[in-house]
Amino acid sequence: MKSKCGVLLCLLMSSALALANTGVAFVHGTGKQTNAASDYWQWDNINSIRQGLPDQSNYTVINCDFEQYMWDSRAAGCLAGQLTSFINNKNITDLVVITHSNGGNVMRWIMSNPTYDSRYPNIISKIRWVNALAPSSKGTPLANAVMQGNVFEAALGWLLGYQSDAVRMQQTSWMDFYNGNYLLGTSGRPALPKGFWNVVGTDVETSIFDGDSYCGGYHLNLGLEITQAWLNSCSDGFLECSSQSGAGQVWFYDTSRMRGSEPLSHNQSRRKCFGLDTILRNDL
Repeated sequence: MKSKCGVLLCLLMSSALALANTGVAFVHGTGKQTNAASDYWQWDNINSIRQGLPDQSNYTVINCDFEQYMWDSRAAGCLAGQLTSFINNKNITDLVVITHSNGGNVMRWIMSNPTYDSRYPNIISKIRWVNALAPSSKGTPLANAVMQGNVFEAALGWLLGYQSDAVRMQQTSWMDFYNGNYLLGTSGRPALPKGFWNVVGTDVETSIFDGDSYCGGYHLNLGLEITQAWLNSCSDGFLECSSQSGAGQVWFYDTSRMRGSEPLSHNQSRRKCFGLDTILRNDL
C-alpha cells in the first residue's frame, strides 16, 4: 500500500482543501444506467461515503450509457456533461471521483485526452484524484470469451451484458492497444494528470455458512466464483489483479484494509462491504 501524499504534501493539501468546495462523483461501470444510485451503488453505500464531505449535498451519481466505447458521446460525452453540470451548479473546486470497473476506463479517456472535448480540461483541473475500485484497466479474459460467441457468452450475460462495444473494448488485446496509444497511466506511458488510485480485489469467497459471503448478494458472488475459474488465482471473479492494478497506482489490496482481512469480489467493491465505505468516506 502506498500513501497518497507525503507529510509535507499532505499538510499543503490540507491547507488548500480547507478553502476548497469539495464534491464527490460516483461513476458506474459497464451498463446503461438510469438509476445507478439504487441499482448499482445502493443508497446505504452512497449515504455512508458522502458523510465525509463538509457539505453532504455536494455529490452526484452518474447515469450514462457505458455499453458504448469509452470515447463515445453516450459514454465519455455523457460523463463530461454530467460532471460539468455538477461542477458548475455546486461550484465544486475539489472533485474526488469514485469509479468502478469500466468506469475507470471512461475516466482515463477524459484524463488522457484533454483536447478531445472542450469540457475535459476544466474537469481535469477540478479533480483531486480518482479512486478506482476494481478498474478494468487491462481488460479481462472474460470479455475475450464473450466476444467469441460461444456457450460461455450466455453464462456471462448477467455479468457483462452481451456483445456490446464496451465488452468488445475490454478484450485484453484491445485494451493493450488503447493503453499503448490513447490512454495514459500504464507502464511505459506518461502519467495521468491527476492521481488514479486502485483498490484491488483479490478473491471471491462464497460459503453458505459465512455471513460475509452474503454482502452484496450471495447469488452474485456465487456467479463470480464460477467465472473466477477462467481467471488466474488473484482475481475478483471478473478482473485479474494485474488488470485492476494496471494503470495509475495501487492504493491497497482488499485483504490489507478490509475488516477481517476479507477479500472483495467484483460485486462487493461497489457495495457497503467490510468497511470499504468508511475508507472512502475518510478519504474525502
